[in-house]
Amino acid sequence: MEKTLNRIHPVSDPEATYFLQVSWEKDLGAGFGVTLSDGQCAWTGAVSEAEISREAADMEMKREKYVEELKKALIAGEESVGKYNFTIS
Repeated sequence: MEKTLNRIHPVSDPEATYFLQVSWEKDLGAGFGVTLSDGQCAWTGAVSEAEISREAADMEMKREKYVEELKKALIAGEESVGKYNFTIS
């Protein structure tokens, strides 16, 4: 299993720091787990392969392109800072 951990500062609260961990088996497109923490609380969830396909279709984007964008936003780290915005709700 592969994992990444990134520090994010959501646009909804730019002074706050959150930690986003993403874990996946063979490929992010096959589904992945997420853990979000503010240092005091943690929230976990999972995204299935079917949900990824459905979201790509909803956005009228080829699935492969959508998975590439997910990789950039969720696991690329420092090279994606400023390119993607996160909102905590």
